[in-house]
Amino acid sequence: MKFFIVHAHPEPNSFNSALTRYAKEVLDTTGHEVIISDLYTMQFNPVSDRRNFTSQKDPNYFIQQVEEMHATEVDGFAPDIKAEMEKLDWCDVLIFQFPLWWFGLPAILKGWVDRVFAMGKVYGGGRFYDNGVFQGKKAMLSFTTGGSLTMYTEIGINGNIHSILYPINHGIFRFVGFDVLPPFIVWGASRIGDERRQAYLEEYKQRLLMINATPAIVYPALADFDEDFQLKQL
Repeated sequence: MKFFIVHAHPEPNSFNSALTRYAKEVLDTTGHEVIISDLYTMQFNPVSDRRNFTSQKDPNYFIQQVEEMHATEVDGFAPDIKAEMEKLDWCDVLIFQFPLWWFGLPAILKGWVDRVFAMGKVYGGGRFYDNGVFQGKKAMLSFTTGGSLTMYTEIGINGNIHSILYPINHGIFRFVGFDVLPPFIVWGASRIGDERRQAYLEEYKQRLLMINATPAIVYPALADFDEDFQLKQL
């Protein structure tokens, strides 16, 4: 299988970086192919504007989706964006590796999504959710938290982790057609010792090797909604 890991942590010695390195080692050893976009090392620019494009549809007024549609038609994406799009097309499995910051993606990773998940190329024209461009591919979040597991439950002070992740899992991955796998979470990464870190690495190895046997998160299908995109009454 072909794995594309988008890595978003500024410290090479962090546990996020250890997870990415270990994932590559495990996947390479077992015959899979791996591409890594290390966004900080790449100095990826997360700011979405006209620099996304080599083409212009309207030079007087910038509407990003209009320019994305035009760039899709004329092959007008900037080289850095086009390279990331090609990695998405190539992969069977997409993994985001990051620390959970302020209940969401680090800005550099969110900016990657803003720039790379372009209308026309990645979605649009009825291509979303079940009909998404990346249907048949898998996507998974792998991340660390500062707080403990108990803080991220339904009765925890931070709220249910799955509610926090819904805008990413459903609003980004599922929206463009990925089958979304349950996340791999390292709880309280800065508060655990070497023995627990090693155990997490082993757990991650098993998750990676069992990708094909891991059931995707179940979301309602497009057919479950009416013409106003409201769930139909049973």
